[in-house]
Amino acid sequence: MTKQDLRIVYMGTPEFAVASLDALVQGGYQVVAVVTMPDKPAGRGHQLQYSDVKKYALEHGLPVLQPERLKDEAFLETLRSYQADLQIVVAFRMLPEVVWAMPRLGTFNLHASLLPQYRGAAPINWAVINGDSETGVTTFMLRHEIDTGNIILQERLPIGPDENVGSVHDRLMALGAPLVTRTVDRIIESENQGTPLVTTPQPDIDALRPAPKIFKETCEIRFADKTAEEVKNFVRGLSPYPAAWANLAVNGKIFENTKIYAVAVCDRDKQPSGTKGEIIVPCKEGAVRILELQVPGKKRMDVRSFLNGIKN
Repeated sequence: MTKQDLRIVYMGTPEFAVASLDALVQGGYQVVAVVTMPDKPAGRGHQLQYSDVKKYALEHGLPVLQPERLKDEAFLETLRSYQADLQIVVAFRMLPEVVWAMPRLGTFNLHASLLPQYRGAAPINWAVINGDSETGVTTFMLRHEIDTGNIILQERLPIGPDENVGSVHDRLMALGAPLVTRTVDRIIESENQGTPLVTTPQPDIDALRPAPKIFKETCEIRFADKTAEEVKNFVRGLSPYPAAWANLAVNGKIFENTKIYAVAVCDRDKQPSGTKGEIIVPCKEGAVRILELQVPGKKRMDVRSFLNGIKN
């Protein structure tokens, strides 16, 4: 079997999944169909927006499936019709067994963490929020329990002390794409040799860190409950999206739901907020100086521009 013979169904939705799909297409692998989320209304006009994966698939002439329900019999019948040997999942949704068990070679997932750490929907955010100095990507075979299947391959990636989740996301996306094609190559090799795919059970670790989905309330900065370093990590773990937020008191005014994109740790925890072109916020220990922010209805800006604006 060659990579041109292996029939692949690819499942993904956001930008993170596009890089791996492109690596397969440009590498000459046979992607017979793409499964992605249904179109959703967005913007002021509530016009239907395609997912990033759908846009790519249409540009490259790939059939697109967009089921509302993954157990819908019409969808399952269509999926079976593609006679996939293998399914690949990157940033999609939890699959029922009737879907992930369908191909004869199974289904593997690319996950943006060093499993078993950070099982869940937001592994990149939580690795940065927790102040980790390293993360990575893992390919593993799907099974019932989410993100617990046997590991096929892993690659590690350092996280810079001032790096935000946006740059870590982009570097993991670039790291994950070749890992997907290497995983497919390994599956083809084992198939040609007539031997089982070599995988490794995820190790049992006592101090597992989860990666639950992030909601607006998750993103509120509680300065009094965190050290300055923890606040810094929290902000960079949510920047640029979805962005940490707080209600800021500056020069006697309250700016509610202010998004904060960058802060620096400082020692001046008694410096009045808004003086000398700075906004200093005391924390549980130490203080942070806000560097970039965005109040509702305004553009993202540096603090000096913001303070100049409220003086006028």
